[in-house]
Amino acid sequence: MLFVELATTSAAVSATRSRLAKRALLADLLRRTPASDVPVVSRYLGGELRQRRTGLGWRSLASLPEPSAEASLTVQGVDDAFEAMAVLSGPGSATARGTLANDLFAAATEREQAMLRGLVTGELRQGSLDALLLDAVAEAAGVPADAVRRAAMFAGATEPVAIAALTASSPADALAAFGLVVGRPVRPMLAQSAPDVAHAFAALEPPVVVDTKLDGIRIQVHKRGDEVGVFTRSLDDITGRVPEIVAIVRSLPAEELVLDGEALAVGPDGRPRPFQETASRSASAPTEVVLTPFFFDCLHVDGTDLLDAPLLTRLAALDAVAGSWAVQRLVTSSSDEAAQRFTSVVAAGQEGVVVKSSTAPYEAGRRGAGWVKVKPRHTLDLVVLAVEWGSGRRRGFLSNIHLGARDPAGGFVMLGKTFKGMTDEMLAWQTERFTELKTDDNGWVVTVRPEQVVEIAFDGLQRSTRYPGGVALRFARVLRYRDDKNAAEADTIDTVLALAG
Repeated sequence: MLFVELATTSAAVSATRSRLAKRALLADLLRRTPASDVPVVSRYLGGELRQRRTGLGWRSLASLPEPSAEASLTVQGVDDAFEAMAVLSGPGSATARGTLANDLFAAATEREQAMLRGLVTGELRQGSLDALLLDAVAEAAGVPADAVRRAAMFAGATEPVAIAALTASSPADALAAFGLVVGRPVRPMLAQSAPDVAHAFAALEPPVVVDTKLDGIRIQVHKRGDEVGVFTRSLDDITGRVPEIVAIVRSLPAEELVLDGEALAVGPDGRPRPFQETASRSASAPTEVVLTPFFFDCLHVDGTDLLDAPLLTRLAALDAVAGSWAVQRLVTSSSDEAAQRFTSVVAAGQEGVVVKSSTAPYEAGRRGAGWVKVKPRHTLDLVVLAVEWGSGRRRGFLSNIHLGARDPAGGFVMLGKTFKGMTDEMLAWQTERFTELKTDDNGWVVTVRPEQVVEIAFDGLQRSTRYPGGVALRFARVLRYRDDKNAAEADTIDTVLALAG
Protein backbone atom coordinates (compact mmCIF):
# COMPACT_ATOMS: atom_id res chain seq x y z
CA MET A 1 0.00 0.00 0.00
CA LEU A 2 1.23 3.48 -0.83
CA PHE A 3 1.86 5.63 2.22
CA VAL A 4 0.02 8.53 0.57
CA GLU A 5 -3.27 6.62 0.99
CA LEU A 6 -2.68 6.57 4.73
CA ALA A 7 -1.67 10.23 4.80
CA THR A 8 -4.71 11.27 2.76
CA THR A 9 -7.08 9.43 5.09
CA SER A 10 -5.38 10.90 8.13
CA ALA A 11 -5.80 14.42 6.74
CA ALA A 12 -9.48 13.77 5.98
CA VAL A 13 -10.05 12.40 9.49
CA SER A 14 -8.42 15.50 10.94
CA ALA A 15 -10.63 17.77 8.83
CA THR A 16 -13.96 16.48 10.22
CA ARG A 17 -15.38 16.73 13.73
CA SER A 18 -17.98 14.01 13.14
CA ARG A 19 -17.13 10.81 14.97
CA LEU A 20 -19.22 8.78 12.53
CA ALA A 21 -17.43 10.33 9.57
CA LYS A 22 -14.03 9.67 11.14
CA ARG A 23 -14.96 6.04 11.77
CA ALA A 24 -16.19 5.61 8.19
CA LEU A 25 -12.96 7.04 6.75
CA LEU A 26 -10.81 4.79 8.91
CA ALA A 27 -12.92 1.72 8.15
CA ASP A 28 -12.70 2.38 4.41
CA LEU A 29 -8.91 2.52 4.56
CA LEU A 30 -8.71 -0.61 6.70
CA ARG A 31 -10.86 -2.53 4.20
CA ARG A 32 -8.40 -1.60 1.44
CA THR A 33 -5.30 -2.46 3.46
CA PRO A 34 -3.44 -5.61 2.35
CA ALA A 35 -3.05 -8.16 5.15
CA SER A 36 0.73 -7.67 5.21
CA ASP A 37 0.32 -3.94 5.91
CA VAL A 38 -2.32 -4.20 8.65
CA PRO A 39 0.18 -4.18 11.55
CA VAL A 40 1.81 -0.95 10.41
CA VAL A 41 -1.38 0.78 9.26
CA SER A 42 -3.23 0.04 12.50
CA ARG A 43 -0.34 1.43 14.54
CA TYR A 44 0.02 4.54 12.37
CA LEU A 45 -3.70 5.28 12.47
CA GLY A 46 -3.40 5.29 16.24
CA GLY A 47 -0.70 7.95 15.93
CA GLU A 48 2.25 5.74 16.90
CA LEU A 49 5.35 4.34 15.30
CA ARG A 50 6.02 0.65 15.82
CA GLN A 51 9.52 1.46 17.11
CA ARG A 52 9.63 2.68 20.72
CA ARG A 53 12.63 4.90 19.95
CA THR A 54 13.99 6.16 16.66
CA GLY A 55 16.45 8.77 17.89
CA LEU A 56 14.50 11.47 16.06
CA GLY A 57 12.84 14.41 17.75
CA TRP A 58 11.67 17.95 17.17
CA ARG A 59 15.19 19.23 16.60
CA SER A 60 15.74 16.57 13.94
CA LEU A 61 12.74 17.96 12.07
CA ALA A 62 13.75 21.62 12.28
CA SER A 63 15.12 21.60 8.74
CA LEU A 64 13.42 19.27 6.30
CA PRO A 65 14.14 18.80 2.58
CA GLU A 66 11.67 20.03 0.01
CA PRO A 67 8.76 17.60 -0.42
CA SER A 68 8.58 15.32 -3.41
CA ALA A 69 6.15 16.15 -6.20
CA GLU A 70 5.15 12.50 -6.62
CA ALA A 71 4.13 9.85 -4.10
CA SER A 72 6.35 6.78 -4.12
CA LEU A 73 6.68 5.71 -0.49
CA THR A 74 5.05 2.48 0.63
CA VAL A 75 3.76 1.75 4.11
CA GLN A 76 6.28 -1.06 4.55
CA GLY A 77 9.08 1.10 3.19
CA VAL A 78 8.35 3.80 5.79
CA ASP A 79 8.36 1.25 8.60
CA ASP A 80 11.63 -0.22 7.32
CA ALA A 81 13.21 3.25 7.30
CA PHE A 82 12.24 3.91 10.92
CA GLU A 83 13.45 0.45 11.90
CA ALA A 84 16.82 1.16 10.30
CA MET A 85 17.06 4.37 12.35
CA ALA A 86 16.03 2.63 15.56
CA VAL A 87 18.81 0.02 15.47
CA LEU A 88 21.61 2.54 14.97
CA SER A 89 23.96 3.10 17.89
CA GLY A 90 27.51 4.10 18.67
CA PRO A 91 29.87 6.53 16.93
CA GLY A 92 28.51 7.94 13.71
CA SER A 93 24.95 6.81 14.44
CA ALA A 94 23.59 10.37 14.65
CA THR A 95 24.94 11.22 11.23
CA ALA A 96 23.66 7.98 9.72
CA ARG A 97 20.26 8.52 11.31
CA GLY A 98 20.11 12.04 9.94
CA THR A 99 20.88 10.77 6.44
CA LEU A 100 18.14 8.12 6.64
CA ALA A 101 15.63 10.69 7.91
CA ASN A 102 16.57 13.16 5.19
CA ASP A 103 16.16 10.50 2.50
CA LEU A 104 12.76 9.47 3.90
CA PHE A 105 11.37 12.99 4.08
CA ALA A 106 12.82 13.90 0.67
CA ALA A 107 10.85 11.03 -0.87
CA ALA A 108 7.62 12.17 0.81
CA THR A 109 5.03 14.54 -0.60
CA GLU A 110 3.93 17.53 1.47
CA ARG A 111 0.96 15.62 2.90
CA GLU A 112 3.14 12.60 3.64
CA GLN A 113 5.72 14.81 5.35
CA ALA A 114 3.00 16.19 7.62
CA MET A 115 1.99 12.69 8.70
CA LEU A 116 5.58 11.55 9.15
CA ARG A 117 6.26 14.58 11.32
CA GLY A 118 3.18 13.81 13.41
CA LEU A 119 4.24 10.19 13.89
CA VAL A 120 7.77 11.12 14.93
CA THR A 121 6.66 13.75 17.44
CA GLY A 122 3.60 11.86 18.69
CA GLU A 123 1.41 14.79 17.61
CA LEU A 124 -0.68 13.31 14.82
CA ARG A 125 -3.70 15.54 15.34
CA GLN A 126 -6.43 13.62 13.62
CA GLY A 127 -8.72 12.84 16.54
CA SER A 128 -8.24 9.13 15.86
CA LEU A 129 -8.12 7.90 19.42
CA ASP A 130 -7.89 4.24 20.28
CA ALA A 131 -11.59 3.71 21.02
CA LEU A 132 -12.53 5.19 17.64
CA LEU A 133 -9.95 3.08 15.85
CA LEU A 134 -11.29 -0.08 17.49
CA ASP A 135 -14.80 0.81 16.32
CA ALA A 136 -13.42 1.32 12.80
CA VAL A 137 -11.73 -2.09 12.92
CA ALA A 138 -15.06 -3.63 13.89
CA GLU A 139 -16.86 -1.89 11.03
CA ALA A 140 -14.22 -2.88 8.49
CA ALA A 141 -14.23 -6.51 9.64
CA GLY A 142 -18.03 -6.73 9.97
CA VAL A 143 -17.91 -7.89 13.58
CA PRO A 144 -19.54 -6.49 16.74
CA ALA A 145 -17.66 -3.60 18.32
CA ASP A 146 -17.95 -5.22 21.75
CA ALA A 147 -16.02 -8.26 20.48
CA VAL A 148 -13.19 -6.04 19.24
CA ARG A 149 -13.07 -4.02 22.47
CA ARG A 150 -13.03 -7.14 24.60
CA ALA A 151 -10.19 -8.63 22.56
CA ALA A 152 -8.24 -5.36 22.91
CA MET A 153 -8.82 -5.48 26.66
CA PHE A 154 -7.07 -8.83 26.87
CA ALA A 155 -4.40 -8.06 24.27
CA GLY A 156 -3.51 -4.74 25.89
CA ALA A 157 -2.97 -3.24 22.42
CA THR A 158 -4.87 -2.52 19.22
CA GLU A 159 -2.40 -3.89 16.68
CA PRO A 160 -2.82 -7.64 17.38
CA VAL A 161 -6.59 -7.22 17.50
CA ALA A 162 -6.63 -5.42 14.15
CA ILE A 163 -4.54 -8.22 12.65
CA ALA A 164 -6.95 -10.85 13.97
CA ALA A 165 -10.09 -9.03 12.86
CA LEU A 166 -8.88 -7.98 9.42
CA THR A 167 -6.75 -10.92 8.28
CA ALA A 168 -8.23 -14.08 9.83
CA SER A 169 -10.52 -16.34 7.79
CA SER A 170 -12.98 -16.21 10.69
CA PRO A 171 -12.64 -12.82 12.44
CA ALA A 172 -15.19 -13.70 15.11
CA ASP A 173 -13.29 -16.85 16.10
CA ALA A 174 -9.95 -15.02 16.00
CA LEU A 175 -11.25 -12.31 18.33
CA ALA A 176 -12.86 -14.84 20.67
CA ALA A 177 -9.47 -16.53 21.05
CA PHE A 178 -8.14 -13.56 23.02
CA GLY A 179 -8.38 -14.12 26.72
CA LEU A 180 -6.76 -13.24 29.99
CA VAL A 181 -3.22 -14.61 30.19
CA VAL A 182 -1.49 -14.45 33.55
CA GLY A 183 1.66 -12.43 32.95
CA ARG A 184 0.20 -10.28 30.16
CA PRO A 185 -1.42 -7.07 31.49
CA VAL A 186 -4.98 -6.15 30.54
CA ARG A 187 -6.26 -2.66 30.06
CA PRO A 188 -7.50 -1.27 33.39
CA MET A 189 -11.07 -0.28 34.12
CA LEU A 190 -11.46 3.47 34.61
CA ALA A 191 -13.90 5.54 36.64
CA GLN A 192 -16.23 8.35 35.69
CA SER A 193 -16.37 11.48 37.88
CA ALA A 194 -19.10 12.98 40.04
CA PRO A 195 -19.10 16.27 41.96
CA ASP A 196 -20.17 14.63 45.22
CA VAL A 197 -21.17 11.34 46.80
CA ALA A 198 -24.90 11.99 46.39
CA HIS A 199 -24.55 12.26 42.61
CA ALA A 200 -22.39 9.13 42.47
CA PHE A 201 -24.80 7.21 44.67
CA ALA A 202 -27.82 8.23 42.59
CA ALA A 203 -26.20 6.85 39.43
CA LEU A 204 -25.97 3.31 40.81
CA GLU A 205 -28.33 0.65 42.10
CA PRO A 206 -27.80 0.00 45.83
CA PRO A 207 -26.13 -1.58 47.58
CA VAL A 208 -22.93 0.05 46.42
CA VAL A 209 -19.29 -0.48 47.30
CA VAL A 210 -17.47 2.63 48.54
CA ASP A 211 -13.73 2.13 48.02
CA THR A 212 -11.08 4.40 49.48
CA LYS A 213 -9.42 6.29 46.61
CA LEU A 214 -5.68 6.33 47.17
CA ASP A 215 -3.35 8.99 45.78
CA GLY A 216 -0.79 6.60 44.36
CA ILE A 217 0.11 4.95 41.07
CA ARG A 218 -2.17 2.36 39.50
CA ILE A 219 -0.64 -1.11 39.46
CA GLN A 220 -1.74 -4.45 38.08
CA VAL A 221 0.10 -7.46 39.48
CA HIS A 222 0.36 -10.92 37.95
CA LYS A 223 1.58 -14.01 39.76
CA ARG A 224 2.30 -17.49 38.45
CA GLY A 225 4.12 -19.52 41.06
CA ASP A 226 7.18 -17.50 42.04
CA GLU A 227 7.03 -15.39 38.87
CA VAL A 228 5.57 -11.94 39.53
CA GLY A 229 4.95 -9.04 37.16
CA VAL A 230 3.99 -5.50 38.13
CA PHE A 231 2.53 -3.19 35.48
CA THR A 232 1.42 0.44 35.46
CA ARG A 233 -1.80 2.02 34.21
CA SER A 234 -0.18 2.34 30.77
CA LEU A 235 0.88 -1.35 30.95
CA ASP A 236 4.58 -0.55 31.37
CA ASP A 237 6.52 -3.26 33.21
CA ILE A 238 8.05 -1.85 36.42
CA THR A 239 8.70 -5.21 38.11
CA GLY A 240 12.42 -4.60 38.50
CA ARG A 241 11.87 -1.25 40.22
CA VAL A 242 9.52 -2.43 42.96
CA PRO A 243 11.06 -5.48 44.71
CA GLU A 244 9.05 -4.77 47.87
CA ILE A 245 5.77 -5.18 45.96
CA VAL A 246 7.07 -8.29 44.20
CA ALA A 247 7.88 -9.86 47.57
CA ILE A 248 4.40 -9.16 48.94
CA VAL A 249 2.64 -10.56 45.87
CA ARG A 250 4.87 -13.64 45.89
CA SER A 251 3.77 -14.33 49.47
CA LEU A 252 0.04 -14.27 48.72
CA PRO A 253 -1.75 -17.64 49.10
CA ALA A 254 -2.46 -18.50 45.46
CA GLU A 255 -0.50 -20.06 42.63
CA GLU A 256 -2.02 -17.77 39.99
CA LEU A 257 -3.29 -14.23 40.57
CA VAL A 258 -4.15 -11.05 38.73
CA LEU A 259 -4.94 -8.13 41.05
CA ASP A 260 -5.73 -4.47 40.40
CA GLY A 261 -4.69 -1.80 42.87
CA GLU A 262 -2.57 1.19 43.81
CA ALA A 263 0.92 1.57 45.19
CA LEU A 264 1.93 4.49 47.35
CA ALA A 265 4.47 5.67 49.85
CA VAL A 266 3.08 5.69 53.39
CA GLY A 267 4.51 7.58 56.35
CA PRO A 268 5.10 6.16 59.86
CA ASP A 269 1.74 7.62 60.89
CA GLY A 270 -0.04 5.59 58.22
CA ARG A 271 -0.89 8.66 56.16
CA PRO A 272 0.07 8.80 52.47
CA ARG A 273 3.22 10.67 51.55
CA PRO A 274 3.09 13.33 48.77
CA PHE A 275 2.33 11.87 45.35
CA GLN A 276 5.67 13.10 43.98
CA GLU A 277 7.49 10.71 46.32
CA THR A 278 5.45 7.77 45.05
CA ALA A 279 5.85 8.80 41.41
CA SER A 280 9.60 9.34 41.64
CA ARG A 281 10.08 6.06 43.49
CA SER A 282 8.14 4.06 40.89
CA ALA A 283 10.17 5.58 38.08
CA SER A 284 13.59 4.74 39.47
CA ALA A 285 15.62 2.06 41.18
CA PRO A 286 14.83 1.21 44.83
CA THR A 287 15.65 3.92 47.36
CA GLU A 288 14.81 4.51 51.01
CA VAL A 289 11.23 5.33 49.93
CA VAL A 290 9.18 2.13 50.22
CA LEU A 291 6.00 1.54 48.24
CA THR A 292 3.07 -0.31 49.75
CA PRO A 293 0.46 -2.05 47.56
CA PHE A 294 -3.27 -1.78 48.22
CA PHE A 295 -5.52 -3.96 46.05
CA PHE A 296 -9.14 -3.24 45.17
CA ASP A 297 -10.04 -5.89 42.59
CA CYS A 298 -9.30 -9.49 41.67
CA LEU A 299 -9.41 -10.46 37.99
CA HIS A 300 -8.09 -14.02 38.19
CA VAL A 301 -7.28 -16.59 40.84
CA ASP A 302 -5.94 -20.12 40.36
CA GLY A 303 -7.28 -20.79 36.88
CA THR A 304 -10.57 -18.90 37.20
CA ASP A 305 -11.18 -15.63 35.33
CA LEU A 306 -13.36 -13.23 37.30
CA LEU A 307 -13.71 -10.23 34.99
CA ASP A 308 -17.33 -11.05 34.13
CA ALA A 309 -18.29 -11.84 37.72
CA PRO A 310 -20.15 -9.25 39.86
CA LEU A 311 -17.94 -6.98 41.93
CA LEU A 312 -18.99 -8.55 45.23
CA THR A 313 -17.86 -11.95 43.94
CA ARG A 314 -14.50 -10.51 42.90
CA LEU A 315 -14.11 -8.81 46.28
CA ALA A 316 -14.74 -12.07 48.13
CA ALA A 317 -11.92 -13.62 46.11
CA LEU A 318 -9.74 -10.59 46.79
CA ASP A 319 -10.23 -10.78 50.54
CA ALA A 320 -9.41 -14.49 50.50
CA VAL A 321 -6.01 -13.92 48.87
CA ALA A 322 -4.99 -10.35 49.71
CA GLY A 323 -6.17 -10.00 53.30
CA SER A 324 -4.74 -6.87 54.90
CA TRP A 325 -3.39 -5.67 51.54
CA ALA A 326 -6.95 -4.98 50.32
CA VAL A 327 -8.23 -1.39 50.14
CA GLN A 328 -10.65 -0.45 52.92
CA ARG A 329 -14.23 -0.37 51.69
CA LEU A 330 -17.83 0.01 52.76
CA VAL A 331 -20.84 -1.83 51.33
CA THR A 332 -23.97 0.21 51.93
CA SER A 333 -27.44 1.13 50.69
CA SER A 334 -27.34 4.47 52.52
CA SER A 335 -26.22 7.63 50.73
CA ASP A 336 -25.65 9.32 54.10
CA GLU A 337 -23.42 6.48 55.25
CA ALA A 338 -21.45 6.72 52.00
CA ALA A 339 -21.03 10.47 52.50
CA GLN A 340 -19.78 9.91 56.05
CA ARG A 341 -17.21 7.45 54.74
CA PHE A 342 -16.07 10.04 52.21
CA THR A 343 -15.55 12.60 54.98
CA SER A 344 -13.56 10.20 57.15
CA VAL A 345 -11.41 9.01 54.24
CA VAL A 346 -10.47 12.56 53.25
CA ALA A 347 -9.73 13.42 56.90
CA ALA A 348 -7.31 10.48 56.94
CA GLY A 349 -5.35 12.06 54.10
CA GLN A 350 -6.69 9.98 51.22
CA GLU A 351 -7.79 11.36 47.86
CA GLY A 352 -11.50 10.52 48.07
CA VAL A 353 -13.68 7.52 47.27
CA VAL A 354 -14.77 5.46 44.30
CA VAL A 355 -18.43 4.47 44.46
CA LYS A 356 -18.95 1.18 42.61
CA SER A 357 -21.84 -0.94 41.44
CA SER A 358 -21.85 -4.15 43.46
CA THR A 359 -23.06 -6.14 40.43
CA ALA A 360 -21.00 -4.66 37.59
CA PRO A 361 -18.35 -6.70 35.76
CA TYR A 362 -14.81 -5.45 35.22
CA GLU A 363 -15.01 -3.35 32.05
CA ALA A 364 -11.35 -3.09 31.22
CA GLY A 365 -10.13 -0.24 29.09
CA ARG A 366 -13.30 1.82 29.47
CA ARG A 367 -14.69 4.48 31.78
CA GLY A 368 -17.54 2.23 32.76
CA ALA A 369 -20.68 3.57 34.42
CA GLY A 370 -20.10 1.05 37.22
CA TRP A 371 -17.32 3.09 38.86
CA VAL A 372 -17.72 6.75 39.89
CA LYS A 373 -14.90 8.65 41.63
CA VAL A 374 -15.49 11.52 44.03
CA LYS A 375 -12.80 13.92 45.23
CA PRO A 376 -13.16 16.71 47.79
CA ARG A 377 -12.56 19.36 45.15
CA HIS A 378 -13.08 19.88 41.46
CA THR A 379 -10.04 18.63 39.61
CA LEU A 380 -9.19 18.10 35.97
CA ASP A 381 -6.20 16.60 34.23
CA LEU A 382 -5.34 19.19 31.57
CA VAL A 383 -2.54 19.75 29.07
CA VAL A 384 -0.11 22.68 29.14
CA LEU A 385 -0.30 24.50 25.79
CA ALA A 386 2.00 27.45 26.52
CA VAL A 387 3.83 29.18 29.39
CA GLU A 388 4.53 32.84 30.11
CA TRP A 389 7.80 34.21 31.43
CA GLY A 390 7.45 35.39 35.02
CA SER A 391 8.08 38.85 36.42
CA GLY A 392 9.19 40.20 39.80
CA ARG A 393 10.49 37.38 41.99
CA ARG A 394 9.63 34.93 39.22
CA ARG A 395 11.72 36.70 36.62
CA GLY A 396 13.77 34.15 34.71
CA PHE A 397 11.27 31.38 35.38
CA LEU A 398 8.47 30.05 33.19
CA SER A 399 5.44 30.73 35.35
CA ASN A 400 1.87 31.27 34.10
CA ILE A 401 0.69 28.11 32.31
CA HIS A 402 -1.99 28.00 29.60
CA LEU A 403 -4.38 25.11 30.20
CA GLY A 404 -6.18 23.03 27.59
CA ALA A 405 -8.75 20.23 27.65
CA ARG A 406 -8.55 17.51 25.04
CA ASP A 407 -10.95 17.82 22.11
CA PRO A 408 -12.14 14.31 21.11
CA ALA A 409 -12.22 15.57 17.52
CA GLY A 410 -8.55 16.49 17.69
CA GLY A 411 -6.42 19.15 19.36
CA PHE A 412 -7.02 21.00 22.61
CA VAL A 413 -9.39 23.69 23.87
CA MET A 414 -7.94 26.40 26.11
CA LEU A 415 -9.70 26.95 29.44
CA GLY A 416 -7.58 29.59 31.10
CA LYS A 417 -4.24 30.25 32.77
CA THR A 418 -2.80 29.93 36.25
CA PHE A 419 0.38 30.56 38.21
CA LYS A 420 -1.12 29.61 41.58
CA GLY A 421 -0.03 26.62 43.63
CA MET A 422 3.53 26.61 42.29
CA THR A 423 6.37 26.15 44.76
CA ASP A 424 9.87 27.42 44.01
CA GLU A 425 10.90 23.83 43.32
CA MET A 426 8.02 23.43 40.87
CA LEU A 427 8.92 26.68 39.09
CA ALA A 428 12.48 25.48 38.58
CA TRP A 429 11.30 22.10 37.33
CA GLN A 430 8.72 23.45 34.91
CA THR A 431 11.15 26.02 33.51
CA GLU A 432 13.49 23.19 32.52
CA ARG A 433 10.65 20.94 31.35
CA PHE A 434 8.93 23.50 29.14
CA THR A 435 12.20 24.70 27.71
CA GLU A 436 12.61 21.14 26.44
CA LEU A 437 9.10 21.21 24.95
CA LYS A 438 9.41 24.70 23.44
CA THR A 439 8.33 25.20 19.84
CA ASP A 440 8.24 29.03 19.83
CA ASP A 441 9.19 31.93 22.11
CA ASN A 442 8.13 35.50 21.36
CA GLY A 443 9.85 36.83 24.46
CA TRP A 444 6.70 36.67 26.57
CA VAL A 445 4.79 33.49 25.72
CA VAL A 446 6.57 30.20 25.11
CA THR A 447 4.50 27.81 23.01
CA VAL A 448 5.16 24.18 23.88
CA ARG A 449 4.39 20.78 22.47
CA PRO A 450 1.10 19.69 24.11
CA GLU A 451 2.50 16.73 26.04
CA GLN A 452 2.67 17.63 29.72
CA VAL A 453 -0.40 16.75 31.79
CA VAL A 454 -1.10 18.76 34.94
CA GLU A 455 -3.74 18.16 37.60
CA ILE A 456 -5.63 21.38 38.26
CA ALA A 457 -7.96 22.17 41.16
CA PHE A 458 -10.59 24.85 40.67
CA ASP A 459 -13.61 26.29 42.45
CA GLY A 460 -15.98 26.16 39.51
CA LEU A 461 -16.56 27.19 35.92
CA GLN A 462 -17.76 30.46 34.49
CA ARG A 463 -19.09 31.33 31.08
CA SER A 464 -16.50 33.10 28.96
CA THR A 465 -16.39 34.49 25.44
CA ARG A 466 -12.63 34.78 25.70
CA TYR A 467 -12.00 31.08 25.25
CA PRO A 468 -13.24 28.86 22.39
CA GLY A 469 -14.91 26.35 24.72
CA GLY A 470 -17.17 29.07 26.10
CA VAL A 471 -16.09 28.39 29.69
CA ALA A 472 -13.14 29.27 31.92
CA LEU A 473 -11.83 27.83 35.16
CA ARG A 474 -12.44 29.83 38.35
CA PHE A 475 -9.50 30.12 40.76
CA ALA A 476 -7.48 27.42 39.04
CA ARG A 477 -4.39 26.19 40.88
CA VAL A 478 -1.76 23.54 40.25
CA LEU A 479 -1.92 20.39 42.35
CA ARG A 480 0.76 18.35 40.62
CA TYR A 481 2.23 17.41 37.28
CA ARG A 482 1.06 14.00 36.07
CA ASP A 483 4.01 12.20 34.54
CA ASP A 484 1.99 8.98 34.80
CA LYS A 485 -0.44 10.23 32.14
CA ASN A 486 0.01 11.31 28.55
CA ALA A 487 -1.95 13.96 26.68
CA ALA A 488 -4.32 11.36 25.19
CA GLU A 489 -5.51 10.60 28.74
CA ALA A 490 -6.28 14.21 29.67
CA ASP A 491 -9.87 15.21 30.43
CA THR A 492 -11.96 16.23 27.44
CA ILE A 493 -13.82 19.45 26.78
CA ASP A 494 -17.01 17.37 26.92
CA THR A 495 -16.21 16.45 30.55
CA VAL A 496 -15.63 20.12 31.36
CA LEU A 497 -18.87 21.25 29.75
CA ALA A 498 -20.77 18.52 31.62
CA LEU A 499 -19.44 19.96 34.89
CA ALA A 500 -20.67 23.38 33.80
CA GLY A 501 -24.17 21.99 33.50
